[in-house]
Amino acid sequence: MLSVQESYQELSVSVQSELQNLSVESVLQELPLYNFHFESSQIGQEVAQTFQLNPVLPGIILTEQGKFAGMISRRRFLEQMSRPYGLELFLKRPLKSLYRFAQTEVLILTGDTRIVNAAHRCLERSAELLYEPIAVELAPRTYRVLDTYQLLVAQLHIHELATQLLAQLYHKLEVANLQLEHLATSDGLTGVANRRRFDEYLQTCWEQQCEGNSWLSLIMCDVDFFKSYNDNYGHQAGDECLRQIAAGIRRVLKRPGDLVARYGGEEFGVILPLTPLKGAVQVAEMIRQEVKSLGIPHEKSLVSSGITLSLGVGSIIPTSELLPTTLTATADAALYKAKSSGRDRVVVYPPLNSLQFNSSV
Repeated sequence: MLSVQESYQELSVSVQSELQNLSVESVLQELPLYNFHFESSQIGQEVAQTFQLNPVLPGIILTEQGKFAGMISRRRFLEQMSRPYGLELFLKRPLKSLYRFAQTEVLILTGDTRIVNAAHRCLERSAELLYEPIAVELAPRTYRVLDTYQLLVAQLHIHELATQLLAQLYHKLEVANLQLEHLATSDGLTGVANRRRFDEYLQTCWEQQCEGNSWLSLIMCDVDFFKSYNDNYGHQAGDECLRQIAAGIRRVLKRPGDLVARYGGEEFGVILPLTPLKGAVQVAEMIRQEVKSLGIPHEKSLVSSGITLSLGVGSIIPTSELLPTTLTATADAALYKAKSSGRDRVVVYPPLNSLQFNSSV
């Protein structure tokens, strides 16, 4: 026969095995249940022997002519046996005599009761009944005994499982939100930022650099003779051309704070925080050369045999008295000047004066 310690170890292994298969929706009939029934006419000695042979048995079902009559827990039974003359009074007498003294309110739940709900019902009982076992009705006139301890352990496992599931759910929601945010702020064709993201980021940079008294630069880029390119090569080729240009601009930008966005149509905007005008002109020239080096044929261009860009550069130290549109208007004016003066070039407008140049070094 197993010792009490060995029995508890065996039970622990069994419970842990059962827990691995539980889920948030698990019900009582998935837990280890005890099937020990005694007729009320049987003597107490038989129950005592059963408890002795099964050290972790929490209780037995008491029946009257095969019908459920109640339940006697191990704790209640041992309490009665330990009373003065308890052994003499109950061991050789029918269980119904013992049950008059050991009877308590029995919590009866159906086998399809969710473990979470059963644990809640169990903990609602009074303190003296808290650890009394539960009668589980699997079918009409078919009852089993459930150890409250095993129920609460299962509930703890489910709680931990639910916590893990919630953490996974929050992670998935976070990823989904990031994906939605990316979709909402990126251009579907080129993969760079869209106009909405451009406007938001320019406003953010403006507000941040109002406090730091530092330079903020903007480059506006326009694909030269793009309508002619589309008409000659087709819109699919035009889309691929824009994708290659966007990728080329991204390759030039090295700092994480720099942003390239599709401003509209074949126009791109590049925001350069903490960058004076001289540095922005250098970046713009690198962009112009990078796109030209792609070697995308453009036989309808009036300035080159391949795709080229016209670029306008503006730079300003933001102040609270001005708006970001001041910088946008400056870069747009420079872009217009680049297109009207021959294209495939970088233009600063108004022209870079010596004061701006010296302060940007």
